[in-house]
Formats: sequence, structure tokens, C-alpha cells
Amino acid sequence: MERLGFAHDMIVLEYGYDDDVDETFRERVIEVVGSPLEEEDYTGVVDAVLLWWRDGEGDLTDELVDCLALLEEGGFIALVTPGSGRGDRVPAHDVQEACATAGLTASGAVPLGDDGEWHAQRLVGRR
Repeated sequence: MERLGFAHDMIVLEYGYDDDVDETFRERVIEVVGSPLEEEDYTGVVDAVLLWWRDGEGDLTDELVDCLALLEEGGFIALVTPGSGRGDRVPAHDVQEACATAGLTASGAVPLGDDGEWHAQRLVGRR
């Protein structure tokens, strides 16, 4: 959790929630920030965006640019994508290309949970 950058009193907006997400990870984020995650209709500025993204959901670059528009200075996107055992896994080169186009730098992917069904990485704007 620390590696991704979540901290107490952050406002975190969640995109892409569905019934397949890692609920344990979500609960840990809520516990760390100390408040519920904001839903997709939230219109304020946020400290972080928790973005669940699966292959075939559209244009990742466009989604990242939209997320950037909502971030406070110094904010980040926690991009969570399916692990290698899933059919909707997002190819690494797709993430790299989307980040490069959106002007983001990605940290290494961290597996979530014991089964690694999801991977998370922190995306930040280039300085």
C-alpha cells in the first residue's frame, strides 16, 4: 500500500469498479485513506485515482488523460490491471504506450492478493 502512495486523508476517486475487483485491496485503500472511495460521478479534484482497467474496455490513453484532469498537483493514478492468468489482461506494451502518450511514468507492477489476479502500478506525471 505504501509503495503505491496512498495515505491518510487522501481523496481517492475510483473508476472501473465491477464485481471482479479485489475487494480486499479496496478495503485496505479505504482503511489507509480513512474514508470511502469517491464514485465515478464525483466532480471535485482528488489526490489519487484508483483505476481498474481490463483489456477491451476502450482507449487507455484517453482514460488516463481524463484521470489526470481530476488530479491535484502531485497526485497519482493507481492503475490496476488483471494478472497474467486472466483473458482480459492488458499487455504491458499497451500500458507503456498509453503512459508515454499521456505524459506519465509508471512504477513496477505490484501483484495484489495471494493469487496475483490483479496487478497495481503507480502512475505519475513526468517532472
